[in-house]
Amino acid sequence: MHIRFDVPADPAYPGQVAAALSRVRLRRFGYIGAVLAVVGAIGLAVSSASTSGGRISSLWLAMIVGGLLSMLYSPWVRWRARRRSDRYAVEGGYDISDDNIMMRSGSESGGIAWDGVARVTETADFWIVYVGRMPATVIPRRLMSAADDETLRAFMAGRGLLPPR
Repeated sequence: MHIRFDVPADPAYPGQVAAALSRVRLRRFGYIGAVLAVVGAIGLAVSSASTSGGRISSLWLAMIVGGLLSMLYSPWVRWRARRRSDRYAVEGGYDISDDNIMMRSGSESGGIAWDGVARVTETADFWIVYVGRMPATVIPRRLMSAADDETLRAFMAGRGLLPPR
């Protein structure tokens, strides 16, 4: 397998990459926030029905506010990442082979050996490549041809990084 494609200097692209990577890392804040908000709402409802509810209602309100802020943290980080990354638009490219993923961006280049990849997740726009538990890079699917996308999918499924279709 040998897949090669270029990444144009699109000002929106670095923000899309940052949003895709942060979405993976920050998902738990939304879950934690939802649990805090629900527990706080239930606690507030129960405490307002009891006779001594006035003393602990501030705790439940704090849980609700903390939960809402936690749920808003992830979208706020993605918004900031998109806003800051607009100035990082440079031309680059990918060279993907049976051995590794080579990436170049401007004057920088780097690579990830397939032996070090723990898993790959799929979104509509990207393949998110994990080294260990952390997302290490993304491969933009929309910049690849459909045939290259299927070839890469089959290769990753064959290595056990993706579930087969």
